[in-house]
Amino acid sequence: MTGEKKKCVERAQLAMMLEVTAFPKPGNVDRCHDFKDTTLEHFLASVILVRPALEKAREPGARVGEVILDAVVRTNVHSGGNTHFGAFILLVPLVMGRDIPGAVTVVHATTVDDAVSFYRAFGMTQVRVLSTDELDINDPEAADILKSRNMTLYDVMEHSAGNDMVAREWAKGFAATRKGADLLQQHGNGRKSIVTTFLELLASDPDTFVAKKHGAGVAGRIQQMAQEVCSGTRDITEFDQECIDSGVNPGSTADIMIASIYVALGEGWQWD
Repeated sequence: MTGEKKKCVERAQLAMMLEVTAFPKPGNVDRCHDFKDTTLEHFLASVILVRPALEKAREPGARVGEVILDAVVRTNVHSGGNTHFGAFILLVPLVMGRDIPGAVTVVHATTVDDAVSFYRAFGMTQVRVLSTDELDINDPEAADILKSRNMTLYDVMEHSAGNDMVAREWAKGFAATRKGADLLQQHGNGRKSIVTTFLELLASDPDTFVAKKHGAGVAGRIQQMAQEVCSGTRDITEFDQECIDSGVNPGSTADIMIASIYVALGEGWQWD
């Protein structure tokens, strides 16, 4: 593996590690609190275990769907479940393309086979979907449906973009990822910058993982509370505790945060 390829892989792992250890990151696993069934150690184990899949992403002829599937298989081996599925959807094309313009080229070149591999990966997770608005991942004929409709993986993401902010990144040219990377660099180096950027991203858009699990009303309330923290009218520690107590975790914002850190690191942002 060349030096540049190695750096892309290591940046992706570093981004995953920096995101999960930042504190306080309201409602999500971090260095100071775990979920009942998923702990900080589960996330860190996935950071290590995913490396061969990320290395595959930098090989000539690598396919997005196959790499995402490989990443899920390699990290879905502990009791914490799959910790980074949404992040893989963003990181894999970013690693393949090296940066956002390259990732945009990668996602537009996806195929029906990529979509089928992605659905296989999706079926191994417990990620929530809105069954009335999205292709049914639980349909045993999903692969045949994708083929009959000639839907590429980009088409699948575009189809889901209205209800899923991670899918929306593919459809909108990684716009939130770009915003997060810019915010990180505006706020300076270190962990505090990650927390501040996470809050500003959460304040900008309702988290779709929260919406799928708790409803649009709760997602809107969490967005408003993040806005209040950003404006200084609400304490971040209290916000974090309220999210924990109510079982609300803005997981999609965390996925975009990982992608943002990856991009910022490639543009010179320092984490120490």
